[in-house]
Amino acid sequence: MSREGRSAKRRREGRRVFFLLLPIMVFAIAFIYFPFIRTIINAFSRVNSKGIIKGFAGLENFIYTYSRKDFLPALKHTLIIAIFNVPITLVITLTLALLSQKRRRLSAVYETMFTLPMSVSMSAACMIFKSMFSPSVGFINYFFSLKLGWFESTETALAACIILTVWMGIGFDYLLLLSALRGIPKSVMEATEVDGISLWRKIFLVEIPLISPTIFYIFCTNLVLCMMTSAPMIIIMGVSPESSATNTLMSMMYQSGFSSSDYGLAAVLSLTAFILTLLFTILSFVAEKRRVHYEA
Repeated sequence: MSREGRSAKRRREGRRVFFLLLPIMVFAIAFIYFPFIRTIINAFSRVNSKGIIKGFAGLENFIYTYSRKDFLPALKHTLIIAIFNVPITLVITLTLALLSQKRRRLSAVYETMFTLPMSVSMSAACMIFKSMFSPSVGFINYFFSLKLGWFESTETALAACIILTVWMGIGFDYLLLLSALRGIPKSVMEATEVDGISLWRKIFLVEIPLISPTIFYIFCTNLVLCMMTSAPMIIIMGVSPESSATNTLMSMMYQSGFSSSDYGLAAVLSLTAFILTLLFTILSFVAEKRRVHYEA
């Protein structure tokens, strides 16, 4: 093929790739990049209740947001959810994956049970958990002989929300870890049996290092999801005196933007959550170099 022919072929392939990527590019610009840029602009602007920019505000929105008495509690609750949710979900799902790693006759049954949270929407799960933790007709209080108003008390509302978010994350994480464990080469596992390695050494020195890329992926995605958690707090708690005990940056942003039409405050909260998530993700990638192994 001549040089002109190869050049024409490359141009045709380039146009084909461009048109294949065009739909996702339009979607990303319209629903990701444009809203993100608009949020940054709103954070530094005076915005009226209709969302119209009226002028440049500088750091006024940031000073106002960070000086509010409900900002630090919301930040604290966001960090608490992330600190507890990420390791607890990872430990539970990894344990379930290790227990069900070997295929058995009833594997399909308990695998379906462990992945069941994936089939339940967040709103439905919130209503189910609200009924389960009800102080009058709830199953949890009856089973453990308790008299707690889980979502009605400022002392237990956040813990109940953490339990809900952990349960919601089990299904997908379990599926990823189970696939990673079953993807370990059989020759490696047979070598551990021949060498007579104990169960705990096999788990911590062989299996976990081999699936560390999957664990790292789950850690990062769960961290982002926890920092952006708002649905359980909004659906279950709503706007009530008890909601202050579960208010996160995202639920505070929702209430400011949609309930109070304070778009400047909402933009600052959204930007703050993004920056914190970005910093934690960067720290995770720094730790990745020492703890994550991509070669068997």
